[in-house]
Amino acid sequence: MLHTIPVETLGPQGKAMAQAVESCVHCGFCLATCPTYKVLGEEMDSPRGRIFLMKEVLEGQMSTADALPFIDRCLGCMACVTACPSGVEYGDLLAPFRARAEQARRRPPLDRTVRTLVKETLPYPGRFRLAVQSGRVGRWLRPLLPAELGAMLDLLPSELPEAPPLPEIHPAQGVRRARVALLAGCVQQVLAPQITWATLRVLARNGVETLIPRGQGCCGSLSLHIGEAEQARDLARKNLAAFPADVDAIITNAAGCGSGMHEYGLLFAGEEDAATASAFGARVRDISVFLDELGIASPPPLAQPLAIAYHDACHLAHAQRVVAPPRRLLSAIPNVRIVEIPEGELCCGSAGAYNLEQPELARAIGERKARAILTTGADAVVTGNIGCINQIRAHLELLGRPLPLWHTVELLDWAYQGANVGE
Repeated sequence: MLHTIPVETLGPQGKAMAQAVESCVHCGFCLATCPTYKVLGEEMDSPRGRIFLMKEVLEGQMSTADALPFIDRCLGCMACVTACPSGVEYGDLLAPFRARAEQARRRPPLDRTVRTLVKETLPYPGRFRLAVQSGRVGRWLRPLLPAELGAMLDLLPSELPEAPPLPEIHPAQGVRRARVALLAGCVQQVLAPQITWATLRVLARNGVETLIPRGQGCCGSLSLHIGEAEQARDLARKNLAAFPADVDAIITNAAGCGSGMHEYGLLFAGEEDAATASAFGARVRDISVFLDELGIASPPPLAQPLAIAYHDACHLAHAQRVVAPPRRLLSAIPNVRIVEIPEGELCCGSAGAYNLEQPELARAIGERKARAILTTGADAVVTGNIGCINQIRAHLELLGRPLPLWHTVELLDWAYQGANVGE
């Protein structure tokens, strides 16, 4: 797409932003994979429409305020990147644009309140736990609250699982084959700590020693994707300092975290930490990728046959281009059969804080995903991201058709233990 963007005024990320615009030929291959376009059917709610809007703003032909309603409705799922035959790096344009737009916009009081609650609670496990506990007490106020605040309460679990403190080192079983460092995450520590423990056990079973560095924190991806670039950099710097260099890989077990850490190079472009950040991102591996590359010990068969619908988390399949590794791991478990989900490339509607900032659209997208899963007849759903697990579970329950939802490593863990699935 031709443009007259003044690249020199956009700082160190300007070249990448302009390149994304230039690469777009307006072909429309992205339309079929865009969840918001599927629901709304509006050109400006498609990737190519949003690229055009961002181009117009950057050229000074359109006000930021006129473009933002459409940009705000973008999930940032990156399905358009996978579908694009021209290699448009949509994320290189979207994240910096949102950061610039956030500095210029004037949000109404309710929006500011919701955003403050999101960015000051979700990235911090202790605060988030307190927020969940407090929110459950206030559920009786739900009918009186605005949609955005009501959506926050709707997402709170009825109870929180126990979260035993994580060790600094989890040893390998038998001969050590590798040594890695694990990102503990933030939301997952509160809502699903069992995923982290399953990760530690599966790694140990396969001869991997795992470090959980003290001083680490949130990966910063939520902050980055809502336009809070400075907060994202502050959070990322903690991880740059905390993680050791003498490990074989930095492991994540949440797709959104892995994607965010791979973006550290873009986040720190033009900063003195740029080279360190890029090198850090290159060492990050999703747990499924690491285990697939390492080669796993053969799990024993499950006691009963199990048909699972595997959901491709967007920030695993599209942002990180990881599709085959989790399927190979799950297929290695005897008695497991994978069934594919219709429109499997489409987002479930979770997307970090999207549920909170676009509750109605998130519900429509989530229901579409839940209905697609139900057509498979699967016994359970498996995926690689905590946000997807919570979103899909909520919408299956709303349809009155709940199914078990697990992380890939949970199923591997049960197989290795010879335990009944779900115990």
